[in-house]
Amino acid sequence: MGSVIGKTLKISVFGESHGKGIGAVIDGFPAGIEVDDGYILREMQRRAPVYAASGTKRKESDVPRILSGVLDGKTTGAPVCVFIENSDVRSSDYSDFMNIPRPGHSDFTARIRYNGYNDIRGGGHFSGRLTAPVVFAGALSKLALKKAGIEAGAHILRVGYAADNAFSSFSPDISLINELRNKKIPVISDAAGVRMLETAERARREGDSVGGIVECAVLGVPAGLGSPMFDCVESRLAAMLFAIPAVRGVDFGRGFDGAAMRGSEANDGFYVKDGKVETRTNNHGGVLGGITSGMPVIFSVAFKPTPSISTPQNSVDITRMENTEIRVSGRHDPCVVFRAVPAVEACVAITMLDLLLEARGYEYFR
Repeated sequence: MGSVIGKTLKISVFGESHGKGIGAVIDGFPAGIEVDDGYILREMQRRAPVYAASGTKRKESDVPRILSGVLDGKTTGAPVCVFIENSDVRSSDYSDFMNIPRPGHSDFTARIRYNGYNDIRGGGHFSGRLTAPVVFAGALSKLALKKAGIEAGAHILRVGYAADNAFSSFSPDISLINELRNKKIPVISDAAGVRMLETAERARREGDSVGGIVECAVLGVPAGLGSPMFDCVESRLAAMLFAIPAVRGVDFGRGFDGAAMRGSEANDGFYVKDGKVETRTNNHGGVLGGITSGMPVIFSVAFKPTPSISTPQNSVDITRMENTEIRVSGRHDPCVVFRAVPAVEACVAITMLDLLLEARGYEYFR
């Protein structure tokens, strides 16, 4: 399984949804970063379900146990290993899915790839549960990025047709990022958040689910990070973001909307501001030629509807090779987007720290 990512900063994720626990090993993390346990725990709690209508009934404390790499409250430079216990599992909900795969899930493809030896319970290693150690690694990376003046923050841009204000329509600042981080529903417009919850609740009542979009902004990114072609900032971020289950698309700046624009509209004119070169607009989303421009890195991540729904769906009984029908029971989110924001932020923090270490070296943090 390809569960390792990164170049200078490498992250390895282990465990299964219903196993004894999950965790991560973070190799190449800079030494001397103060570990704020309270901050990390708050980041972990942001991933937890908040409202009964929009979240799974599974309740995990998600208290991370740091096993190595931290001494006297600071990182040592050795690999950081974290373990998170699984305590609220109900594996009987998944007993039928090995032979009757759920539409939209990895049940069928994982069975083929691993000859039926994969752990099907809760989705096993394919589960969104595995984003918990990623959020821990992201929280740790955020603490390092703060020393470099870099902050990442995201909000729910859309759930179904219920939409929030977009970062791309104005210039987000650190006060807005902090405000969003402290909201139960991270949206710029609280009225939009109410409409989003209503949309998810309506889908749940109808035995269905709904997808959405998370938009993220990274402030304080210096110009010059990344490389062209096969090692560009966009591809590095996308590779990390697609590790989040249910992600189906990533676009930067004006993204696909830019396809309808003319060059005279889309191009961001340069100018000098306070002795620095900036652009008057940010349609490029902070990346030109695969390299950061110094403007905020802004991108959107599209999430598909949760595939676990109680409405009957077509499937097959693999052992009998017969068509059949399946109704998925258990505890599932009607919309994963409400819990996805800290996972998106974590992915971008890990990637930006990796890019920064690659370009500036560990001396940057001394």
